[in-house]
Amino acid sequence: MGALIPVPPEVVVYWRPMCGYCGRLTAALDAAGVPYAPVNIWEDRSQADVVRRASGGDEVVPTVRIGERFLVNPRIEEVLAAVAAASGGPSASGRPS
Repeated sequence: MGALIPVPPEVVVYWRPMCGYCGRLTAALDAAGVPYAPVNIWEDRSQADVVRRASGGDEVVPTVRIGERFLVNPRIEEVLAAVAAASGGPSASGRPS
């Protein structure tokens, strides 16, 4: 039997218009080649509820969901490390997670 190939986790980026932090994070994800599903919390208010639950009651964006884990206003390094950990790959430090 061959080696198992890690399956990348689902990455969801909750954002809203005019959010500079959101734009910087999604640009960094694009540059790193990380696929993600963008969710505009102003267009889908039910998803704003998801963000409020993840952030302790506020609509803090960007909020990123990786599998079942939420990161509130993360740096790109945190997102990459969480993606690597969730997929069983090496962490951003280069060490297996």
